[in-house]
Amino acid sequence: MKKVGILGGGQLGRMLLQEAANYPVETWVMENDPTCPAAHLCHHFVTGNIRSFDDVYQFGKQLDAITIEIESVNVDALEQLEKEGVKVIPKPSALRTIKNKITQKEFYQANGIPTAAFVTVANKEALKSHLEFLPAAQKLGEGGYDGKGVQLLHSFEEFELAFDAPSVLEKKVAIEKEIAVLVAINNKGEQAIYPPVEMVFDPNLNLLDYQIAPADLEDKTLWRVEAIALKLVKALESPGLFAIELFIDKDGEVLVNEAAPRVHNSGHHTIEAHSSSQYDMLWRILLDFPLGSTTALLPSSLVNLIGEPGYSGDVNYEGLEEVLNMEDVYVHLYGKKQTKPGRKMGHVTVLGKDRHDLVRKAHQIKRILKVKS
Repeated sequence: MKKVGILGGGQLGRMLLQEAANYPVETWVMENDPTCPAAHLCHHFVTGNIRSFDDVYQFGKQLDAITIEIESVNVDALEQLEKEGVKVIPKPSALRTIKNKITQKEFYQANGIPTAAFVTVANKEALKSHLEFLPAAQKLGEGGYDGKGVQLLHSFEEFELAFDAPSVLEKKVAIEKEIAVLVAINNKGEQAIYPPVEMVFDPNLNLLDYQIAPADLEDKTLWRVEAIALKLVKALESPGLFAIELFIDKDGEVLVNEAAPRVHNSGHHTIEAHSSSQYDMLWRILLDFPLGSTTALLPSSLVNLIGEPGYSGDVNYEGLEEVLNMEDVYVHLYGKKQTKPGRKMGHVTVLGKDRHDLVRKAHQIKRILKVKS
C-alpha cells in the first residue's frame, strides 16, 4: 500500500481524503492546525508548517508520493524530495512557475499562450511609470489567495489602494464570460479534460458566487478553450490535475487568467456530476491507475457557502434543513467550526437537465442558506 501525503489540510484536502477511502492508500496530512477540516480523515496527521523546508522535507521523506492542496508550500523541500525519489505531483518546477503571478504570466508569454497584456512592477512607486496602463488589475506576485491580493485600479486617484510589493499590472479586459476547465495528465503524458464551466463572481468579495456546468459556448470557442488549456498544461511538463481559468472578452477572444496546479473550487461539482470527480482523478494520477472518465452525468450548478457579513464566531447554518429537503441538491459542509465574513464554509451542488432551473435553484439556495454565528 502506497504512502501518500498532502500538504495542507483545508477543504480541498478534506474532499481528497473522502475520495481516498476508495483506494489502497495510506494517507498523511501536514497542517499547522490540528483541528483543520482534513485532520480527522487521514491515517496520519502531522502538525507542521507547509512553508518550512525542514517540516516539509521531514514529512515527505517517509512517503512514496506527495501532493498539495494550496500553492504556498516550500518548493525547495519538494525539489530535494524529488531528487531523493519521492514522486511529487505536481512537479516542483511547475509549482514554482505557477505559485508566483509574475513568473506565471511570463510563462504564458514565453509559450505563446494568450493572456491579457501586462507589465510587472517592483513596488507601489513603480506604478507611477505605468499610469497609461490603467485601468488594470494589480495582482501580488505571491501571497494572494481566494480573491485576496488583487486590487482593481481605474485611475491615479486610486493610487493609495495599490500594493507596495512585487506584482503584475494586468490590463483590464472587457469580459463577456469567465470560464474554468480542468485538465488531468498522468505520468505517461496521457490527458483527460473536463467540460468547461461558467463562473459568476461576487464583485465585492472577488470570490466565486455560483457556477454552471457545462458552460454555454459556441463550438469554435469551446475548441479554442480546450486547445489553450491543453497547450498550457503540456508546457508545464508535469503530471497532475490543473485548473485553468480563462476570460472570453467582448470580441470573443479567449485569454488565460490564471492556473492552479491542484484540485480547485471550480471542480467541486464533479463529485456528483461526473463519472470521475477531480478528487478521484488526482488519486488515479498519484497511484498510477488509469485516468478516469470526465463524462458529465448531468448538467449542474454550484453555490459557494460563504460566511455572511457581520457574523464571526461559532458557525450556524441558517436554512440548512430547507435546502436538504430540495431534490437533486447536494450539500457539502467543510467542518470549519468558526465562521467569519467571506470565509468559505461549504458548497452546494445542484443537478438537473434544464439550465434555467439550475440557475433558479442556485439563486434560491443563496437566499435560503446563510452562514451565520
